[in-house]
Amino acid sequence: MGNRIGAVLVSLNKYHYPFTSKLDFNCTSSMMEYEACIMGIRVVIERKIKVLEVYGDSALVIYQLRGEWETRDFKLIDYQKLVLNLIKEFNVIIFCYLPRYENQMADVSATLTSMVKVNKQDELKVIHMSIYEAPAYCYNIEEKERDDHPWYHDILQYVKNREYPKQTTKNDNRMLRRQTNDYVLNGEILYKKRKDQVLLKCVDTV
Repeated sequence: MGNRIGAVLVSLNKYHYPFTSKLDFNCTSSMMEYEACIMGIRVVIERKIKVLEVYGDSALVIYQLRGEWETRDFKLIDYQKLVLNLIKEFNVIIFCYLPRYENQMADVSATLTSMVKVNKQDELKVIHMSIYEAPAYCYNIEEKERDDHPWYHDILQYVKNREYPKQTTKNDNRMLRRQTNDYVLNGEILYKKRKDQVLLKCVDTV
């Protein structure tokens, strides 16, 4: 179930640190590219790294983040806003487009390099895995923006009362309506409906 994304953090000494996540919600290929990009950037921020080169094989995402292409798809606008907010943590960050055929070779090279280096147990790099039930920008609400509400507050209010958040655009409201299709309200408790029809209780993760 869901889609899988991955990113590899490559240090200056050429060690490779792979990360992977499962996206347990409906998303397009471009949304997946943004999710992978955001996952990688957050990993780097956690390690207090201030200079970063980001390589991706999605021309759409890379050129949008470089400001060379407009972001017209309403499903990607919040993703772009989140990335532009995250990159404020860096002194230098460069987004580089890597054609898919070159990226495949890079993936193979990275995998083989890691396998060759692992000849002792203490050299094995941990593969970090996680599962996300909602788009990345849903988990990035600042405390001052939250007003003590959980990340799913807007979804809950729409499912419950058909109310839109204040000061939102038509695109924001359209995105919210699409998101609510995957949620079910039982009394005062909101549940996320997975593709296999299993209901997951929404909890505040911030």
